[in-house]
Amino acid sequence: MYFDANGDPPARYDIFNFALFPDGSSNYFQVGGFENKALGRPELTINVGDILWNEKFNQVPHSVCTEGCHLGYQKVSQKGQPVCCFDCLICSKGEIANQTDAVSCMKCTEDFWSNDKRDKCIPKSIEYLSYEDPIGASLFFCSSTLSVLTVLIFCIFIKFKDTPIVKANNRELSYFLLVSLTLCFLCSLLFIGRPMKLNCMFRQVVFGLTFSICVSCILAKTVTVVIAFSATRPDSRLKNWVGSRVSTSTVIFGSLVQVTICFSWLYTSVPFPEFNKTSTDGKIIIECNEGSVFAFWTMLGYLGFLAISSFVVAFLARNLPGSFNEAKYITFSMLVFVSVWLSFIPAYLSIRGMYMVAVEIFAILASSAGMLGCIFLPKCYIIILRPELNTRGYMVREK
Repeated sequence: MYFDANGDPPARYDIFNFALFPDGSSNYFQVGGFENKALGRPELTINVGDILWNEKFNQVPHSVCTEGCHLGYQKVSQKGQPVCCFDCLICSKGEIANQTDAVSCMKCTEDFWSNDKRDKCIPKSIEYLSYEDPIGASLFFCSSTLSVLTVLIFCIFIKFKDTPIVKANNRELSYFLLVSLTLCFLCSLLFIGRPMKLNCMFRQVVFGLTFSICVSCILAKTVTVVIAFSATRPDSRLKNWVGSRVSTSTVIFGSLVQVTICFSWLYTSVPFPEFNKTSTDGKIIIECNEGSVFAFWTMLGYLGFLAISSFVVAFLARNLPGSFNEAKYITFSMLVFVSVWLSFIPAYLSIRGMYMVAVEIFAILASSAGMLGCIFLPKCYIIILRPELNTRGYMVREK
């Protein structure tokens, strides 16, 4: 026996069930009890089998106006209704409710994401352009194929190096351009695979340098065409410039500017791998942070400047005599180059993840293939399939 703070003895109650019968009589039946045997430890006993229900009920009536919320849902009170009335709303993306009748959802940690049922946090998937991915495998195949094709064309030019069509437009520049195009196709492989410190650091730099060499070679070939034609005039002062000095200087100077841009980029703000956990739901995108956006667009802008310069010079020289005229092919190749990279800019800025990398690789391959196809395939066609046109007599008649 004990007494509480108010001096009252422990409470003890009998619980009765009131039953109203069809004939109008009623009665009480004891179905349980309540007893506070120990201070602060009340015991409630209910014998459910002894309860007499109205025939309209076959189960215990509910004391709420809304059923309980399942896993993955949270309770939201209905405005103007009692507390027992609520709506069950599914948790937002990235949040879970791992117990029934949850008052609020729990946000998953940074490396995890909610499953479809919103009742469990699961690890985010890792995304990058890999060789196993269909897009990565396709780009790898294209890069390898185009590289092999460029090497084959280079071998053809070496074998037929003494023919007029190979000698006509600066044979050494053609060799250098083919080697540079091979490197352009191969540099796209640096963009495929898991981004690491080294490939993030060098992939844009290698891309910028190889393309600068390519476009500088094309600009040098165009200038060579113009000088060669102009030097045939008796009063021309360009005779002293005929030779390899101008073309070599053009390639060196055009490439040296890009070298300065790229090495300044690496010195001031080195690109590095980054885990992007917020741009795409349920994914961790491993990508290369370029370090300096200004340096990246400066590098691309300089490439565009070289390409437009080559296009303008080649377009102005397109009507020169056929024996010297490589300008028509260069004009088309630069038109393809500029068109590809102008299309690349909005596509690159509008997407994220591995598709952004895939777009850049496609631009590299498409622009390189445009230069290879427009400049060298017509020559290969004449060398292999129309050898009767690859003679000095035919070229003199064309002149």
